[in-house]
Amino acid sequence: MAARTLEQENRRLKWTMISPAVLFIGLMIVFPLLYTVWLSTTDAFGAVNADTGFLGLLNYSDALSDVRRFWPAVLRTAVFTVAAVVLELGLGLALAMLLRRPFRGMRWVRTIMMVPLLATPVAVGVLWMLILDPTVGIANQLLGLVGIPPQPFLGSIAQSLPTLVLIDVWQWTPMMTLLLLAGLSTLPAEPEEAALVDGATGWQRFRFVTVPMLATTIVTALVLRSVDALKTFDLIYATKGPGGGSSHEAETLNVYAYGLTFDYQEYGLASAVLVVFTVLIILIVVALRRRSAKAGS
Repeated sequence: MAARTLEQENRRLKWTMISPAVLFIGLMIVFPLLYTVWLSTTDAFGAVNADTGFLGLLNYSDALSDVRRFWPAVLRTAVFTVAAVVLELGLGLALAMLLRRPFRGMRWVRTIMMVPLLATPVAVGVLWMLILDPTVGIANQLLGLVGIPPQPFLGSIAQSLPTLVLIDVWQWTPMMTLLLLAGLSTLPAEPEEAALVDGATGWQRFRFVTVPMLATTIVTALVLRSVDALKTFDLIYATKGPGGGSSHEAETLNVYAYGLTFDYQEYGLASAVLVVFTVLIILIVVALRRRSAKAGS
């Protein structure tokens, strides 16, 4: 009886200790999510505390039927995310393989490689705007040395999104490299040594031994970076401004929702867009996690 009473007291103490954290999570995470979902079913406009009317799913219908801004923003978000993450994974894996073995000056190389991660995306955007400036930027000066005419880069409708992808790759490839390098450091050496004894080439050892053993780490890195890339806002806004440019050439879902909220004050429609965006992110994360579970099994 005494043991049961002690167990009940421990359970009560446990909930007493964690209740502040649970309350904080509820107030700071759950409530904003629920409020956004509720706001997406209203005609909130002009001010979030103004009188609102219930619209049901009308905002969702308006967003999903918008082929002028919403679906192009979805496409740009997908293109930006896939292109950036694939390039970062490929370059990160290549760099991780190069940095896997100790060499002279390795500490300096790793330190220099971390530099892009130290700056905020806004600072990175401003830096690359100066580098890519069509008239005084060093990028066009270097291109001129090899006979390539000046390029507009961020000032071009066609080149804006690819340029933003390359800037994102420059900043976040080091993070992907560190994640993959950490995974490589935990792999046993015996399978590769056995493959070497069997006469496997370097590419065969990489393709059929290293990559399968690293699959779980690769998928984990993809999940982390994909979610972060999907949410990219500050880099795009810092370089292209409101609407992702005058022709919305770099407008992603985040930029589109921001414009609806702060430029047009259509809070109901913006909330619907954000809810749809959140659902898309959750679906992508679930799909990648299932892939990770299959890779680990």
